[in-house]
Order: sequence, then structure tokens, then C-alpha cells
Amino acid sequence: MNEDIKTEVIDMVTTACEKYGANYELAAKTVKEAMDKKFGTFWHVVIGEGFGFEVSYETKNILYLFFGGNVEIVLWKCS
Repeated sequence: MNEDIKTEVIDMVTTACEKYGANYELAAKTVKEAMDKKFGTFWHVVIGEGFGFEVSYETKNILYLFFGGNVEIVLWKCS
């Protein structure tokens, strides 16, 4: 992701994780809906603890980060 979008997405994810606490499903749904609305459809979001992933995605449309030490977040866009 380019830096402008990355900063905005990190703020969005942080807000959702703080707002919904351990309800990862609701946090992921909130972020996905916001991403689809703002940056077009086909975004996928996974928020949780202790998972692995292998995904196909559009170039420069993936972000993987940790929140609070043990909560993993992965966002990606596929066509």
C-alpha cells in the first residue's frame, strides 16, 4: 500500500480494535465495510490471534500488522 492509504487504514484498524475489544469478527466487518466504501469492493479483512494465511491479492494492496502485541490483522484486495 502507498503511505497515505496505509496511514489511513492503520488508523481505521486501530479505532475498530479499540472500539470492539475482543470481538474480532465485528471489528473485521467494520473495517471491511469501510474499505469497500472508501477504496472500492473486493477487500478482505481478518482480525484474530494465532493464525496463518496464504492469499492472492492485487499488487500493492495488502497490509499485515499487529495490534496490542498479539492481535494480527491482515487486509488484502483481490480482483
